[in-house]
Amino acid sequence: MEVNNILEVTLFAEIPVPEDIKVMLVNGEEAVESYKTFRDSVTFTNKRIIVRDSQGMTGKKVEIYSIPYKIIDIWSSENAKGMFDFNAEIELWTRTGNFKIKLDKKIDIREIDMLIANSVL
Repeated sequence: MEVNNILEVTLFAEIPVPEDIKVMLVNGEEAVESYKTFRDSVTFTNKRIIVRDSQGMTGKKVEIYSIPYKIIDIWSSENAKGMFDFNAEIELWTRTGNFKIKLDKKIDIREIDMLIANSVL
């Protein structure tokens, strides 16, 4: 069975939750952590992962990916502890395909791993 790669992002540093993400939260949903990507952000809430993807030259066109934790079938995490390991990695498998989240070495992968575990299990 072939798995489709739907999305791949790299997280560089923790940031405050973006204002345009705050207004998207539903009743009972709380933003837990947000991270800067190359041009955009990824926010982990208590219900889903929200990926903000600016497009075009000006970045005014924005696409939002919403990945509810309830669709995650399995996930894996790989830390970056070696001298030549630059990114840690979390991979999420769903029925629609898989999502890859790479993390800069400075980001604690176990913190994100536990956030996903507490939301999925």
